[in-house]
Amino acid sequence: MLPFTCILWICILASIPSFSRAAFNLTLPHQHPDPESVALDVQWSLNASLSRKRALSVHEKDQCQTGNPIDDCWRCDPDWYNNRQRLADCSIGFARGTLGGKDGRIYTVTDSSDHDTVNPKPGTLRHAVIQDEPLWIVFSTNMVIKLKHELIFNSYKTIDGRGANVHITGNGCLTLQYVSHVIIHNIHVHHCRPSGNTDISSSPTHVGRRGRSDGDGISIFGSQKIWVDHCSLSYCTDGLVDAVMGSTGITISNSYFSHHDEVMLLGHDDRYLPDSGMQVTIAFNVFGEALVQRMPRCRRGYIHVVNNDFTSWKMYAIGGSGNPTINSQGNRYTAPGDASAKEVTKRVDTDEDWADWNWRTDGDIMVNGAYFVPSGAGKMTQYIKASSVDPKSAVLVEQLTSKAGVFGESREETGSFSSPGYSGTTNTGNGGSDSDGNFFGMIFGSGAPPPPPSRSMVSMFWSFLIILLLHSITNQGALPLLLL
Repeated sequence: MLPFTCILWICILASIPSFSRAAFNLTLPHQHPDPESVALDVQWSLNASLSRKRALSVHEKDQCQTGNPIDDCWRCDPDWYNNRQRLADCSIGFARGTLGGKDGRIYTVTDSSDHDTVNPKPGTLRHAVIQDEPLWIVFSTNMVIKLKHELIFNSYKTIDGRGANVHITGNGCLTLQYVSHVIIHNIHVHHCRPSGNTDISSSPTHVGRRGRSDGDGISIFGSQKIWVDHCSLSYCTDGLVDAVMGSTGITISNSYFSHHDEVMLLGHDDRYLPDSGMQVTIAFNVFGEALVQRMPRCRRGYIHVVNNDFTSWKMYAIGGSGNPTINSQGNRYTAPGDASAKEVTKRVDTDEDWADWNWRTDGDIMVNGAYFVPSGAGKMTQYIKASSVDPKSAVLVEQLTSKAGVFGESREETGSFSSPGYSGTTNTGNGGSDSDGNFFGMIFGSGAPPPPPSRSMVSMFWSFLIILLLHSITNQGALPLLLL
């Protein structure tokens, strides 16, 4: 009977569903094998830009050089308007190498309407972002795009708002789900509300039923190589930027956040193991007026927070749970007047012993009594290779972030923006990406991989196999009754 048992086990193991095997492989697509080297590379890029700036004459400095490595990469080209795709070579951090619509054709949005989510009209933004080919999307004029429902992106797209004043608002806003290589640049995103329970196209040939969205400004779900740069975000129902469910290879840079409660969520759930591979760079942003918390709030993963200006918070700036690595370098943290809210960091809703969590502060400037509570390797003087690079640029944070947000626009502009039916000033909901309750409502079904099984499903499966093995061994290969 023993040979039969061996054959049985070979057949069972060979027939394990692919999603069960994938649940035990926590390496995400585009996950960098050495995140510390990426943090080091960001610092070297910054130091190189600052060195070039110092070497120039006063006249040359006035022309373009800022010391900001992203902006200096493309803005110093006097013909950048005709060389727009040069921008794709300028990303830093974990999104470095994000292609967007590079080498694709230029698609000009000429129509700000959004009437049909199933058969979008050519010339609209919705028609552009669902195409299968790489596209570099620009705008013919200033426009306000009020979305009927969430805007579902296809891969290899760049939204390039340079040269126009573009506002995206309304229902759902921007959703990047199971896609890669997307660049979102120089647009306003604000007053986004939940919507859904409707059919929406994700490609020219596929229409899927969407559940209710959370009302995020930008929702990144199971996606990789995403770069958000020079955007202004405010007044959304849920998060301004949320990245969950195995998303990685993300950089959020040069953006301006304001008038919001739960600003940024990175990670779906403390128990969702694939988010251990989440890697996010947050660089040269301004966290501005009327913010409360989550700048960001991290679950698992490696988060590099570098040369940002935190000008305001009500509860805390950076929070986390599930043992994320938080590498804070060269930021300026300005605490509120409230004596109970001076701490930059918060270990959120956890009963775990967080003494070994690797939360680091290196070269940060603390203003008005702000203080950062490090832990783990962050308490040591020398903890990574990047520590050998002096983040002296912290004293230049104001200069590095002076152009954060949409170019040439008032940072207060969205504060007075009229949005019919919306009366709140910060988020009021608790979206599905922040809990387990709305997970399946986020699945689009456009040929995307199925959602990973829950831990309980996987545990039950393997428990059954172990019981079967033990029964076979103790009974000299006899099959249990349930298989007879």
